[in-house]
Amino acid sequence: MKIALFSTKRYDRRFFDLFNQDQSHEITYFENRLDASTAGLTSGFPVVCAFVNDRVDREVLQILAGNGVKLVAMRCAGYNNVDLPAAKELGIDVVRVPAYSPYAVAEHTVALILTLNRKTHKAYNRVREGNFALDRLEGFDLFGKTVGVVGTGQIGAIFAKIMIGFGCNVVAFDPFPNKELEKAGVTFLPKQELLSQSDIVSLHCPLTPETYHFIDDIAIKRFLKPGAMLINTSRGALLDSKAVIDGLKKKRIGYLGIDVYEQEADFFFEDLSEEIIDDDLLARLLSFPNVLVTSHQGFFTEEALTEIARTSLDNVTHFGKGAFIAKNKLT
Repeated sequence: MKIALFSTKRYDRRFFDLFNQDQSHEITYFENRLDASTAGLTSGFPVVCAFVNDRVDREVLQILAGNGVKLVAMRCAGYNNVDLPAAKELGIDVVRVPAYSPYAVAEHTVALILTLNRKTHKAYNRVREGNFALDRLEGFDLFGKTVGVVGTGQIGAIFAKIMIGFGCNVVAFDPFPNKELEKAGVTFLPKQELLSQSDIVSLHCPLTPETYHFIDDIAIKRFLKPGAMLINTSRGALLDSKAVIDGLKKKRIGYLGIDVYEQEADFFFEDLSEEIIDDDLLARLLSFPNVLVTSHQGFFTEEALTEIARTSLDNVTHFGKGAFIAKNKLT
């Protein structure tokens, strides 16, 4: 089938070309993000493959439908950027890759925690300049600390197990408690109790109307344990960026590690090293010495890229045969 693949990077081509050898789809790669201004490029393509920062709202879907698009294949797990009711109304099926490598994101979360704590990024730069002093590199033992996990799906559950391995006391918040984690010793708590008890809070829940700005001004001022470490490798809008900045300035938040950002679509995945970052909130976050920002790379492992390409192409192949992989279908 003819596939228009948007937000293409070099690594996308490598993995999709590799796994397309056995399936022989006709893939056209567009470096552009999918939005209302680029949706016209889909004319003649029955399938569109989109990514996390592509816009798949009603306006875009109407253009896709007019161009004859029948399937939107999201090559990611999240779909908060897709207007599912509009897709269903317009007769466009939507599929995704629900589980590419939960270990990738969980392990990146641990990397953020360890880097923020032990300041290895600062130590690396120091010794390259001949500075072997230990001043201001002090960290803390993870052993015995309380780690709060918000969302205990596949990624959250794996992260929780890793932190149990560090000897941490793990607590969690989820409307549907994970029985396996409970057997492993994880205590499920209400949101406010988790925030007040946790030395480290890590977010692993999807972005929904209920979780939008899950960490807001009230959560930070009234419930978050003073000096706690806050980690977000899920979706940017789980954090109210303005409230987080205020929390950092007032030292309510001791450390912040984020792999996602509310307005990341304008910046992440791009080389802007010669550009001025015109987002005042992002620029302010980057100015704090106790903040670590990575550009949505949590998923970025060979295993994850392999599964993304393979599953995305399998989704298209099944669609072409008039069938779907049930667990991957959204509409």
